Amino acid sequence: MTSTDFSADVATSSGAAMFIPAPATPYQGDIARYWDREARPVNLRLGDVDGLYHHHYGIGDVDRGALGDTGDGAYEKKLIAELHRLESAQAELLLDHLGPIERDDTLVDAGCGRGGSMVMAHQRFGCRVEGVTLSAKQADFANQRARELGIEDHVHARVCDMLGTPFETGRAAASWNNESSMYVDLGDLFAEHSRILATGGRYVTITGCWNPRYGQPSKYVSLINAHFECNIHSRREYLRAMADNRLVPQAVIDLTPATLPYWELRATSSLVTGIEKAFINSYKDGSFQYLLIAADRV
Repeated sequence: MTSTDFSADVATSSGAAMFIPAPATPYQGDIARYWDREARPVNLRLGDVDGLYHHHYGIGDVDRGALGDTGDGAYEKKLIAELHRLESAQAELLLDHLGPIERDDTLVDAGCGRGGSMVMAHQRFGCRVEGVTLSAKQADFANQRARELGIEDHVHARVCDMLGTPFETGRAAASWNNESSMYVDLGDLFAEHSRILATGGRYVTITGCWNPRYGQPSKYVSLINAHFECNIHSRREYLRAMADNRLVPQAVIDLTPATLPYWELRATSSLVTGIEKAFINSYKDGSFQYLLIAADRV
């Protein structure tokens, strides 16, 4: 049985049952299967560095001093640690933009993956963090990590459609999508974030989007869509859908120059997946952008 066959209770790694809802659409079933089966070294080996498992990219300048000589037998291990440092820096930047968070607040990670950002959020703020993902495998992994860290009472992932979460209206102090919004309709996504956020609550996304000034999605953007089975939106679509759903941008930051060093370093590693050149070329020709948008619920 997979998470996409039908609604069911399945055993998790802890032995407890997890309710797995049926996918709302065939596309959701495809995405659930994709991430249930995903086990790329570029995600797992980077997470093995310190136990924070991410599913996003990195920002910041590469520390060449930390890498050392390429002829060093430990160079590849150092390179992997540096890539992980850059991806954790990306998550830190997202958390920086959530605003003031109290220990009794609840945060929501929409598209939480294996839970690295949820752990970081709890470690920083001490609050409760709820994550949703279509992948039962990812949710089980994230919950197992929370148990290993002794924070399972504060950090929890569930199998759930981010367009229709079980959270109470106005419950969340802040919420985010970290490279997960390209799998859904933005109008529906921001309507749900607007519903679960308290008035004055903060929503943050970091995402790749195609640049309307380029004219249309470039061939590189099409390659990225095919690789990840997603549908990358334009920058204009994000801002329009936010405006339609009571989310008022407070910051729009172009992270494209900041993410290029990560991709150029990754392209030299043993962890290449074949999509690196599409990211590098599209960032350089201006057809693709890496953005952070922080918006308040009004």
